[in-house]
Amino acid sequence: MARDPGPSPKVAPTLTAEDVCAYLREHPDFLVQHPELVDHLTPPTHDRGRGVVDLQAFMVDRLRGDIRALKDQQRELITTTRANLNSQNRIHAAVLFLLDAQNFEQLIQTIATDLAVLLDLDVAGLVVESNGLDIPHVHRTGVRVVEPGMIDQWLGTRDVVLAADTPGDPELFGPGAGLVRSQALIRLQISSETPEGLLAFGSRDPEMFHPGQGTELVCFLARVVERCIRSWLDLPA
Repeated sequence: MARDPGPSPKVAPTLTAEDVCAYLREHPDFLVQHPELVDHLTPPTHDRGRGVVDLQAFMVDRLRGDIRALKDQQRELITTTRANLNSQNRIHAAVLFLLDAQNFEQLIQTIATDLAVLLDLDVAGLVVESNGLDIPHVHRTGVRVVEPGMIDQWLGTRDVVLAADTPGDPELFGPGAGLVRSQALIRLQISSETPEGLLAFGSRDPEMFHPGQGTELVCFLARVVERCIRSWLDLPA
């Protein structure tokens, strides 16, 4: 007795050019919804009559837009690269100045005065918390002394805070606070025997410092400052 072969497999209907044309007529925005397909189409190269969409012109316009976007990205990348290189050169020069200090007083002067010039800023300062013996808010040889706990109040749990379009705090920048429109605050952990501190950099440019900006270079500078101070004062890490 012959075996029942069962139901025959269904054959997918053949899609014809007429079917595609009918679908596109019913969905005139199909290429708008799927613009990536344009790259896979062969456009007409001459006029085929009234009502025919010039896909070639559409593709050319799209390619021109892509080229403009690429050029904009290249210009932005070049600008960012140049700015980063300029910042790196300035940080390197600042580090050399710190290492060239002949005594502790010159080191503090370099931090409080020369760094602003070397980094193209308007004001720079070294801030440390009071150890209970010093009077807060007094400017002494370039160091601003503040009350205990102020560093964490400014930085929270972070080691770096960048702020754009913000006024300067006199406790950080002293008389130069009126110039500040953006700032960078970098935590300093000089020694286990010293209170908390920070480097305060201020600029009149509201966008000189801003959140999301890279902080590797200023953190490197802060680590150099810590080591220089420890070395001159003969402090442990």
